[in-house]
Amino acid sequence: MANITRLKIKVAPGAKQNRIIGWHGDVLKVRISAQPEKGKANSGVRKLIAEALGVPTRSVSITVGQTSKNKHVVISGLSGSEVKSKIDDNAADHKKGR
Repeated sequence: MANITRLKIKVAPGAKQNRIIGWHGDVLKVRISAQPEKGKANSGVRKLIAEALGVPTRSVSITVGQTSKNKHVVISGLSGSEVKSKIDDNAADHKKGR
């Protein structure tokens, strides 16, 4: 059976660039350059998370919060520990300016 991981995400749309900020408790904070209209921010969230985790965009789906800043996301193919490790690495890279 494939691994499925669920995340709570808080999105800040309209940012200068797409980036993962990091964890605030059990919620992952992200910034997305797209505006929250016609699903553009949701697409940006899926793409950002997929790139950070090294999975196809189709492996990331938003299950709750289609029109909210607070979302629940499901990632297929990675365990919770793999997701946390890759997200932490990605957030650290942004802090170092990579």
